[in-house]
Amino acid sequence: MKVFIPGGAGYVGSKLVPALLEEGYEVVVYDLFLYGDNIFDEIKDDSNLTLIKADIRDLNKIEKTIKGCDFVIHLACISNDPSFELNPKLGKSINLDCFEPFVKICKKNNIQRFIYASSSSVYGVKKEKNVTEDMTLEPLTDYSKFKVECEKILLSNLDDDFICTVIRPATVCGYAPRQRLDVIVNILTNLAYNRGKIKVIGGSQMRPNIHVDDMVRAYLAVLKAPKEKIQGEIFNAGYQNYTVMELSKIVKNLVSKKRNVDLEVVPTNDNRSYHVSSEKLQKKLGFVAKFTIEDAVEGLIEAFEENKLKDSLNNKLYFNIETMKAINLE
Repeated sequence: MKVFIPGGAGYVGSKLVPALLEEGYEVVVYDLFLYGDNIFDEIKDDSNLTLIKADIRDLNKIEKTIKGCDFVIHLACISNDPSFELNPKLGKSINLDCFEPFVKICKKNNIQRFIYASSSSVYGVKKEKNVTEDMTLEPLTDYSKFKVECEKILLSNLDDDFICTVIRPATVCGYAPRQRLDVIVNILTNLAYNRGKIKVIGGSQMRPNIHVDDMVRAYLAVLKAPKEKIQGEIFNAGYQNYTVMELSKIVKNLVSKKRNVDLEVVPTNDNRSYHVSSEKLQKKLGFVAKFTIEDAVEGLIEAFEENKLKDSLNNKLYFNIETMKAINLE
């Protein structure tokens, strides 16, 4: 079976693609490769891997390259609010405008399953301790609002031959070949290891996280599940809901084994929190997360020690908004 992955050369994709190949799938990665052409160097000679450097908005190209594929895992987007707000017109064109035409192309080409990567940010700020998939959506930004719109578009197109599923990931953390250092756990670990200082703004805000390896496992679980368990379903994918202060202390304790780390706390009036429940994913598909925040931090420390993340405080490739500024994509 062949899997088509728009945005497959991103943070999660860089771990998902090798995992799919190991499971015996053929994989087509369709991506602009904004963060480097060398992400898949170790597996580029695999006969089951096809790499296509192209824009998700190029529907003619998609029409040609998606032929013969069976499944879609849609990861492509301008990810996170700051990158989106840098160029809202660009963000809308990639994150929303081309989505419905893409879904139509998938149906036309007999794609059997379509898994869409939404975001847990669609819930907005909730007071509830466990935010479940059936709660009212209150997206606060255009990035989140367009995620909601795409969810609706996809689920309105499902039928017996087109199995559609939405995943709402928590914030992903841990080491990957296409590294991000602009998400909370990774930010803290980078600063602690390479600067010896963490500045915590507030600290009481709750943030849900999921290890990148568990995120990969979640996609595989949905891909392999019986269709009656996933058709039209929405799944949160998170693991540990910690406060920013708790995350900072975990990072400090682990990095302190290597060097001294100072922790500074700065007050804030913004104590917005959100926390997601992944109980549905566990009950329906038997998915249980295996990797902890500690695992993510230790993996990053190992990557720093092995010099896999060179110039990690300044290299634009690790920071989405800096890369977007530099390339000036239109």
